[in-house]
Amino acid sequence: METLTGIHVHELATKRFSPKVFTDRRVSPETLRTLFEAARWSPSSFNDQPWAFVAVTRENPKAFEKLVDVLVPKNAEWASSAPVLVLACARLTFSHNAKPNRHALYDLGQSVAWLTVEAAARDIQIHQMAGFDHEKAAAAVNLPQGWEAVTMFALGYVGATASAPRSRRSLANTVYDGRYGEPMF
Repeated sequence: METLTGIHVHELATKRFSPKVFTDRRVSPETLRTLFEAARWSPSSFNDQPWAFVAVTRENPKAFEKLVDVLVPKNAEWASSAPVLVLACARLTFSHNAKPNRHALYDLGQSVAWLTVEAAARDIQIHQMAGFDHEKAAAAVNLPQGWEAVTMFALGYVGATASAPRSRRSLANTVYDGRYGEPMF
């Protein structure tokens, strides 16, 4: 697909967006398994795979409501209609030596990105959220010590939504040639 800059990239990179309106169409357990399988294959430092996901569907209203309750009000307003909510968590130490893993958050982010691309390939979108009470979320899902609740996301099939043009910062303000501030492109 050609972007606004005339550069061709795979359509999965450009069709992804963060909806606030989802249909009530159920995401099947098989599809969810596939999305999380894609996340599982993400690269990580020392292949430590320092991520875990606590996923709830609307078919489990008690667990679903626990995650809705930790969201800030604006997010809870729209995310409560999503068919799936997920709390993405990172283990902050390496499993092989218990030393701090400076790359755990990066690795979790990559894992969520792989899930996002797999979802987009299946016409499913996710909307990531930082707006939630991290401590309350960790307690709600009984997250063990040494783990951090990092982000939440709503996942589902997109409902009727207003189409707004998407924008991105230019490559000249993103990629630098050997020194910060000197554009490569």
